Amino acid sequence: MQLETRRPPMCTYLLRVPSRGRKCLLRGRAPVLSLFVLLGFAFFASHARAQESPYIVTYDHYLEEPGNLDVEYFSTFGTQREANDFHAFWMEFEYGAKAWWTTEFYFDAQTTFHDRTLFTGFRWENRLRVLQREHFINPVIYVEYEQKNGADKILKEVEGHDVESDYADPNLALSQEHDHELEFKLLLSKTFKGWNVAVNPLAGKNLSAGHSWEFGYAMGASHPLALMASPNRCNFCRENFIAGIEMYGGLGDADSFGLHDTSHYLAPALAWNLPSGWTLRLSPGFGLNPNSHTFILRWGVSREFAGFGEAVRQFLGRL
Repeated sequence: MQLETRRPPMCTYLLRVPSRGRKCLLRGRAPVLSLFVLLGFAFFASHARAQESPYIVTYDHYLEEPGNLDVEYFSTFGTQREANDFHAFWMEFEYGAKAWWTTEFYFDAQTTFHDRTLFTGFRWENRLRVLQREHFINPVIYVEYEQKNGADKILKEVEGHDVESDYADPNLALSQEHDHELEFKLLLSKTFKGWNVAVNPLAGKNLSAGHSWEFGYAMGASHPLALMASPNRCNFCRENFIAGIEMYGGLGDADSFGLHDTSHYLAPALAWNLPSGWTLRLSPGFGLNPNSHTFILRWGVSREFAGFGEAVRQFLGRL
């Protein structure tokens, strides 16, 4: 039995009709032609109409299809008491290396209002499917290496004693702090009757001397607005929308485990999966205690390119 990777198209669940693809462009040799190939691939490559989840912080157990590339952009607007609000943003490049292994690179940046804009670091994420068959709970191991500075504000996770006041200093001062971290998560997820429920406990360690293990969590639930697929291709069909909710926060560190001096957030979320292969996400988040940012607004856009790995191999074989 094959590993279950990306969430299948809704029509695959209900109508058992495979999604249609398009032929890739032929690859040439000239450097100039390679640019057109890249642009052509972006617009005309076949795409798997996967049903992307609305989660931005929480992970379910679905991995990227082998050989597919998912390109994503996300933004986080955050309010800041006693300091300037900020807009953090990042790019993700997610690739299905194997049916059991998805790897991903992040590039982070941010701008703080009335302050400067700066690049804040990169991350290398790997998700490994443990069990080959579907089980009642489907575990995935998550390992991430982060190289970032203290001005990083994407809030992709909240761990340890991360609180709002940590981000109050000017960007120049925050950027002087350099972190090299390893982060581990256990992604537990189950889908039944259209509902997905996911829980992600995490543990992170700053590799610099003098830092202890930090802990946190994320959890979410989601459901499409309709389970029955429309027989016609349409953008606004209810089954193209998946609504959900996330909760995430810190759980202290090895020296002070628990909820004291931690921040927590609750965030409804919505994903709009377009037939063209694009996915749009929107998620307003609300701080649940005085240590949290009062309001966080996240939005993102992504597109999955099927057969990217094979297309690259064919192109390199022609050089």
